[in-house]
Amino acid sequence: MPSAAGDPLSSALGLATAYRTGETDPVTVVDALLERTAARSDEVGAFVTITADQARAGAAAARDALNGPAADALPPLFGVPTAIKDLTPTAGVRTTLGSAAFSDLVPDEDGTPALRIASAGMISLGKTNAPELGLPCYTEPDVAPPARTPYDLSRSAGGSSGGAAAAVAAGLVPVALGSDGGGSVRIPASVCGLVGIKPTRGLVTSMPSEIDVSGLVVPGTLANTVDDAAALLDVLALTGSRMLNASRRVPGRLRIGRFHTPVISEVPPDPEVVAAYDVASRLLERIGHEVVDVDPPFGPETVAAFETAWFVGAASAPVPPEREALLRPLTRWERTRGRAASGVDYADALLALRRAEQATLAAYEDLDVILTPTIGQLPAPVGSLRDDADPEADFEAQKAFTPYTSIWNVAGCPAISLPTGWSTDGLPIGTMIAALPTHDALLISLAAQVEHELSTPDNRWSRPRALARPR
Repeated sequence: MPSAAGDPLSSALGLATAYRTGETDPVTVVDALLERTAARSDEVGAFVTITADQARAGAAAARDALNGPAADALPPLFGVPTAIKDLTPTAGVRTTLGSAAFSDLVPDEDGTPALRIASAGMISLGKTNAPELGLPCYTEPDVAPPARTPYDLSRSAGGSSGGAAAAVAAGLVPVALGSDGGGSVRIPASVCGLVGIKPTRGLVTSMPSEIDVSGLVVPGTLANTVDDAAALLDVLALTGSRMLNASRRVPGRLRIGRFHTPVISEVPPDPEVVAAYDVASRLLERIGHEVVDVDPPFGPETVAAFETAWFVGAASAPVPPEREALLRPLTRWERTRGRAASGVDYADALLALRRAEQATLAAYEDLDVILTPTIGQLPAPVGSLRDDADPEADFEAQKAFTPYTSIWNVAGCPAISLPTGWSTDGLPIGTMIAALPTHDALLISLAAQVEHELSTPDNRWSRPRALARPR
């Protein structure tokens, strides 16, 4: 059976092929993954809610359909297990939004990404861990254990799709749904050694969110490989096999801009992060692309506008007044900042973001893609960014940790984090590539090319032996 990282259950496309050849079936696979999940979910902080009964019922129905007369007409990822981030509404399944204030919330309807996953015949094993309202870049909610990178259980899996990344990296599901409003797919991908795709704004339709009133958040995908991440994006975006096909196509010679100057923080990036970025840059040149140095697209004035929009989004979350005290100090601080902004302040911030979007696209119009580090630091120890006593310091520490990712949420551009190196302590380091809006397929083609080159004997990307992935 085709496999990723030596684990036959870690490849979504590999499982889909194995179903059709009769090598295995959804019931066998779901049972095996639920056994893993029961053993490891709390250790890595992957799931908030495990829907074992629904998953087993879905697997039995999928097995019957795959053995039925219409099997050839089934969607490509039919019967493949996945998981849904706990910020996405799921009908009849608890959706906590990562908060004690919503610990008993059971939505009446599915969010659009959950509907698309169900329509494709994929099987959700449950809801993955997320921080409160998806606000921090670490996943340490009050409703579940902290999400941890399986490469070092003392370190955070990032956020806000930290549980999704931990689930994939620990081998509990082959692919997972995330969402990304400032880096929330790409940050966990980097610290968990995964591929994480944030698509062009608007490519994936999503139900309106009371938390994201500024349009910064998009659904995204997490996987072990580019082709698996692309295949799940096809499911979410209703693009047939366009993104998967792009992962199997070699791009022509591209003009690539690069920079590693932090954009939303003045804290310089870790030297090991820069080293991994340099490896990717040299590899791109070696395989024939033109790589040029460029400046960051905008300055502090845009950062202030982003923060205003972010805080207003936090303030708009419909928290019942009697449950406000259950919110974390960081969330309460952000909501206070958001409520202090006037309507004119918010309108000015949105206008500044649109101008920054236009300026970014104009600055990079002669480039095909832009290369930066994904995050500025190595995976952070659990609890090291969080500061309940000083939420403002917490927020500033997050900015230093991830000073690049939010650029592409502002500009609406697709971006992908790829694992490109290891720290001296064996921690994964990601590098980010972004493209102009609607150029998702080109971005995926280049990412797959880089992934392939990193798997050659001279540039081998391999997981450290210390990773305890269940077999």
